Amino acid sequence: MGLARAIDRLNNLVGRAVYWLVLAAVLVSAANASVRYAFDRSSNAWLELQWYLYSAVFLLAAGYTLLHNEHVRIDVIFSRLPARVRAWIDLLGGLFFLLPMALTIMVLSWPLFVESWVRDEYSSDAGGLVRWPVKLLIPVGFFLLSLQGLSEIIKRAAFLLGRIPDPLERHRDPHLEDAESPPQ
Repeated sequence: MGLARAIDRLNNLVGRAVYWLVLAAVLVSAANASVRYAFDRSSNAWLELQWYLYSAVFLLAAGYTLLHNEHVRIDVIFSRLPARVRAWIDLLGGLFFLLPMALTIMVLSWPLFVESWVRDEYSSDAGGLVRWPVKLLIPVGFFLLSLQGLSEIIKRAAFLLGRIPDPLERHRDPHLEDAESPPQ
């Protein structure tokens, strides 16, 4: 459980830092649009910076999203299952789907980053940015997602062994449960 807690802390820290990238992307987007309309000037670098920032948010926050159980799933079915069945689904899904997919993407994207770094690759657009930073986001983001997948597997196994309470219970919205439960 110590490893799971350390991974959770890391992804929570990264996720909270990524919040600021959303603000940066909005400010860059607003400034770029303002300059374009006010002065009839624009730059591909500003457009690419927006793309880089949004990519960073999406990729770096994937582990944070999994940590907080905010990823896409069929909750209408999943939420009605018993806690042990949900834990088994998450454990097996993590082992056989999430980890293999995330690790494969991480491993396959690393050479693309390295090649971009070695060649000092730039965007083919006039005034574009260097490409390796955005290509580095892919293996780093999928590494963080893999770590969080491992943490979730550890927590589900610990729950199934009776060592911790249901880890999904901390993510439930008490207001939603009150609305769904019948009056007493």
